[in-house]
Amino acid sequence: MEKIKIGIVGIGNCASSLLQGIEYYRNKDSKEAIGLMHWDIGGYKPYGIEVVAAFDIDKRKVGKDVSEAIFELPNCTTVFCDNVPKANVKVRMGKILDGFSNHMKDYDDKYTFVLSDEKEASKEDVINVLKESGADILLNYPPVGSGEGTRFYAECALDAGVAFINNMPIFIASDPEWADRFKEKGIPIIGDDIKAQLGATITHRTLADLFKKRGVKLERTYQLNTGGNTDFLNMLDRSRLASKKTSKTEAVQAVLNEKLDAENIHIGPSDWVAWQKDNKVCFIRMEGKLFGGVPMNLELRLSVEDSPNSAGVVIDAIRCCKLALERGKGGILYSPSAYFMKHPPKQFTDDEAYHLTEDFIKGRRDD
Repeated sequence: MEKIKIGIVGIGNCASSLLQGIEYYRNKDSKEAIGLMHWDIGGYKPYGIEVVAAFDIDKRKVGKDVSEAIFELPNCTTVFCDNVPKANVKVRMGKILDGFSNHMKDYDDKYTFVLSDEKEASKEDVINVLKESGADILLNYPPVGSGEGTRFYAECALDAGVAFINNMPIFIASDPEWADRFKEKGIPIIGDDIKAQLGATITHRTLADLFKKRGVKLERTYQLNTGGNTDFLNMLDRSRLASKKTSKTEAVQAVLNEKLDAENIHIGPSDWVAWQKDNKVCFIRMEGKLFGGVPMNLELRLSVEDSPNSAGVVIDAIRCCKLALERGKGGILYSPSAYFMKHPPKQFTDDEAYHLTEDFIKGRRDD
């Protein structure tokens, strides 16, 4: 079967883990499909994905083959596959817009972006690259807070007739106006804000759902996260966090019997710790009442490598999106969005979303 052709916006840690993972699983079999929903989805294996277009704004990446660019600074994720073959796809200069926060100029170059002095891509440039490359799907991976940038690339995908997977907490699939535009053009979209395989949000949701099922009244909770990658540094500018906090908070609120008042729930990034690199440490506290109104509390510490934690989920999302293309299904893919994303257009419990996505994969659900 032919490969799924993808374009990528933002060749950061997440893109690095994704490309490493595609190659890592090339010599594996179904018994070693760690972190994937299925080894085979619609005839596509995890290594059946090919990068045909790539965009970034960092001068250490622009102009290089994407297989080399994924290992350039400020990327700092774990290298679990260092033999990624040459893709013969050069990283092109993208559009800066709000993809760079001014406060990042104050940090050492090894932690932050170094803007390329090449001419920025125009909308027509991006559309032409997507069309000429034969890309099926465009993956959106710009820094958190890149609202203008995300909308720019969503427009490009629409005009190029390319499916869109929005891995970032800027609301496209969950915005009715954008959703209608993708539906009108018959172009599939999955979004918004990728969940990790086993990250802070999915763990917090699972615990919240457990409280509900066991009859524990949750009264207040927080989730605090620290990390040392570029994304955490970027999020020191709190003005870029509005949609991120909304996405993560609603993901937890959605599984509760009754939503908590705003003062009783706090979820969001807390600080950047340089030496953590791509390791993310999450602290969760939940306070509630058991039978008889007796108080209880739970505290959890989770440490994960942030970018590989989502790469397998993205591989599954790519394959589901390809199925939609083959079936002529445009607009929001509700089931995959609910299972793979924190802020989908329709929230379901994770069990419900899992079964709905299984039905979608098997063709029992049109979505």
